[in-house]
Amino acid sequence: MDSREQEPTQQHDTATQPTDGFDEEKARRGTRLLLEAAGRDPDSAGLSDTWSRRVPDMFETLTEGARSESKPIMRTFDAETDGLIVKTGIPLHSMCEHHMLPFRGVAHVAYRPGDQMVGLSKLIRYVRWQSRQLTTQETLTRDIAAGLADELDAHGVVVELTATHMCEVMRGIETETKTTTREHVGTINEADRTQFRESVRRHTGGPNGR
Repeated sequence: MDSREQEPTQQHDTATQPTDGFDEEKARRGTRLLLEAAGRDPDSAGLSDTWSRRVPDMFETLTEGARSESKPIMRTFDAETDGLIVKTGIPLHSMCEHHMLPFRGVAHVAYRPGDQMVGLSKLIRYVRWQSRQLTTQETLTRDIAAGLADELDAHGVVVELTATHMCEVMRGIETETKTTTREHVGTINEADRTQFRESVRRHTGGPNGR
């Protein structure tokens, strides 16, 4: 292959290198190109703000989880218990990295504290931050569990996500189903697992733990 054949690939690689922060200008150009690809005029009255402001602002928010500066401050205090702490029904909204469409559902989080605990609202904020990125449900479940274990220096963490994926609902099989994933990090014993399943069962109203 001669240098003339290699040149387009080299240019493409350079143009698509990721940046450390959010590149608003690239977001504008990309949105404008997508509108043109769909046969729309980006400069029409109804669409001029779409590519120049609305979509870049939205995309910056929905990818905050990829940037450490957006991570919530996880202030801790001395642990008041060594028992399992369970938070169920945390709203979950994220973006599929394969199709760039949302998936939504709930997260259930539990941890067995070490020397430190965290305010319950911080668990919600942490899940929301981790969810704001292009990812998969499997990876997100693992990232929340591992991240909380590191943040809290917890003895053990278990996380379960149940979500509906718009890439299935709006395209492909066009059917609304639910997918459940679960991950644990550290030491989670059978009594912890039973308590976690019972808490999730009470939240979902199911007759049996999963």
